[in-house]
Amino acid sequence: MKATKPACITLIAAAVLLAGCSSATGSSAADSAPPDGGVGGKITVFAAASLRAPFTDIGARFQSRHPDTTVDFSFAGSSDLAAQLIAGAPADVFASADTNNMAKIVDADLVAGEPADFAANTLTIVTAPGNPKNVTSFADLANPAVLTVICAPQVPCGAAAASVEAATGTDIPAVSEESSVTDVLGKVTSGQADAGLVYVTDASGAGDAVTAVPFAESSEAVNTYPIATLRASDNDDTARAFTEFVTGPVGRDVLAGAGFAAP
Repeated sequence: MKATKPACITLIAAAVLLAGCSSATGSSAADSAPPDGGVGGKITVFAAASLRAPFTDIGARFQSRHPDTTVDFSFAGSSDLAAQLIAGAPADVFASADTNNMAKIVDADLVAGEPADFAANTLTIVTAPGNPKNVTSFADLANPAVLTVICAPQVPCGAAAASVEAATGTDIPAVSEESSVTDVLGKVTSGQADAGLVYVTDASGAGDAVTAVPFAESSEAVNTYPIATLRASDNDDTARAFTEFVTGPVGRDVLAGAGFAAP
């Protein structure tokens, strides 16, 4: 016993030192510890198309924090994802670009617990670099000579566009209605459209590939993004841990860096 006691003391001291280092370098104790039970295995996250860049980053950080986990993403328009979930598609987490599509999932009794709002986004106009059609306002999109692409009305970015149209009395003769905001952006960057309505985060992520044209009326339609763990998850501990990671300090920092506002 006399020979082993100092070793035990040394091990205990080392454990205390390591714990102190961990809490000093991590974002917070809440981020580094599992919420209930162990965190591991694979989860599938259905997320709005506009979340592709920040969620890919958040997923990598989550896997680094929890090396035994794998996070697979399915990115698409929120309405398409909601329809897939209601039809029985397997997933563990749903992150929507609006509260309406999350409400569909809640009404279908697919959500475990309450959804949590984690971000907000607004629309902006994007044009080809340099804005060759000289689009300066939302009203300019009513000009048929400006080939404009928007999201379909059932998609959150399309519903937001419709709200701004109604609030301003503007009717956009869109040449195309897309199923996701990334498809709208793609039409503009590929030269198939003169202008498009996308989220400010998508415009920021596109960099020099587009010119962003802000408009004051965008405040008429602010989209709030909720996230929820799904009832049918086969890995609810890890799904819940990922949801809390998104709404926690690390997730908030990544989302803010991508241009998202707080909800």
